[in-house]
Amino acid sequence: MKLGVQLVVIALLGAVAVPVSARFVPGTHPWLDRIGLLGPLTTAGLVQVADADNGRPGQGARGAGDVPVMAVPVETRALQDVLSVIGSGQGAQAADLAFGVTGRIVEIPVAPSDQVKAGTVIARLDAAGAQLSVDRARLVLEDAQRTVTRLDQLAQSGTATSLQRQEAELALRTAELELQIAERTLADHQLLAPIPGFVGLIGPQPGDLVTPSTVITRIEDRSTLALDFRVPERLASLMRLEDTVSATAISLPDSTVEGRITALDNRVDEASRTLRVKASIANPKDRLRAGMAFRIDLAFTGASYSAVDPLSIQWGTDGAYVWVVREAKATRLPIGIVQRNADFVLVEGAFLPEDLVVTEGVNLLRPGASVAVTPPRS
Repeated sequence: MKLGVQLVVIALLGAVAVPVSARFVPGTHPWLDRIGLLGPLTTAGLVQVADADNGRPGQGARGAGDVPVMAVPVETRALQDVLSVIGSGQGAQAADLAFGVTGRIVEIPVAPSDQVKAGTVIARLDAAGAQLSVDRARLVLEDAQRTVTRLDQLAQSGTATSLQRQEAELALRTAELELQIAERTLADHQLLAPIPGFVGLIGPQPGDLVTPSTVITRIEDRSTLALDFRVPERLASLMRLEDTVSATAISLPDSTVEGRITALDNRVDEASRTLRVKASIANPKDRLRAGMAFRIDLAFTGASYSAVDPLSIQWGTDGAYVWVVREAKATRLPIGIVQRNADFVLVEGAFLPEDLVVTEGVNLLRPGASVAVTPPRS
């Protein structure tokens, strides 16, 4: 009784195992064909046989001993060399502001982070003494002008000498210069923004005594940022003005923006063997700040190479190789890997224009084996 049950179980297992192996293990097809099971399984739809020839070499009606594979034509793509460096960002324009004279601050009409236009008043000094100097210089100028006018009248009657006239003219010119100096000094008591931008932190406060060496604040125009970075000397000859760069703030990984190279140094630094480069990027939504660190990516297009699917590459004792289909036969082709990418690998090899590179079924191949090519899955 037990023997009968065991035979039934074995028969059931065989009935399941044979169709499964025929469907999912193509290497069993020749054996199944020899014992006469391949035909019935194919008729029942449990085994898929390659379609008739569609005109491409290596694809055609599958014979009983053909190894089923998936293969694709060889593509040609350019080598992409991407360089990533770290650089710092600065405002497109920036200026540290300080008064041109010594004085005491009486007013600061702006606050840090205010956006100002060129010519906006940033701070004022006590200008009472400077105003008095202007008033005095103006009085001296008016007196000198009256003297010249009086001597012109006397000269007509012959009572004024030419020497007196020359001295009066000199005094008038000197008075004019003194007034200009006084007015300039008065203007220096008012600090104006030389560029548009954002006001930085303000150190001195109203009542503080400042000198020309005291920095009041910094104006930074960050509508665009200037990136300062260096590239290895081997790439110096590849850099071009207006080349595109991609910049990402280290602290803001989602802040990638495109920019262009705006300046190249005229020499390679001998100490670091690098070339200094500047690029300009936009500052959308004013998220970026001067002084931030950026990862800057530069892409360079090189020579063209054959591109194959990463799954097609195999390794042997003599290095990497791929299987190609030539005249419906499998050929092992040695290759050299040039560059790996997410979707393809650039390689060097003796490919022919009509070659098909095997992407699936490589484990069943032997040199010279007959193959039946199945189109790749869409």
